[in-house]
Amino acid sequence: MSFLPYVVAAWLFVVGLWGVVSSQNLVRTVLSLTVVQSSTYLVLLGVGYRSGAQAPIVADIPASSRLVDPVVQVLVLTDVVIEATVTALLLALVVQAHKRFGSVDPADLRTLRD
Repeated sequence: MSFLPYVVAAWLFVVGLWGVVSSQNLVRTVLSLTVVQSSTYLVLLGVGYRSGAQAPIVADIPASSRLVDPVVQVLVLTDVVIEATVTALLLALVVQAHKRFGSVDPADLRTLRD
């Protein structure tokens, strides 16, 4: 069992979280959130990986073969679709904020609180 996917996932999570906290631009904040989300792909693939296993296409291989867990692969595909949807929604909100306030700097959007 290798801990490398988990270490890389933790590193991606920390880098993305640092980008969210330190960003002065809403587009960079959204992109940093996608980096955080991509760390979940590595965690899921690390959980589902089996050494020496084959792809879960059972048409041409014997029934006694070791297979990679197909549920984890489906979860990763679902995660990709959800990330694309959330990113598109957040970028649409950034575009609307730019149209309304003329800036994508979060400090310029403070008037929303008043």
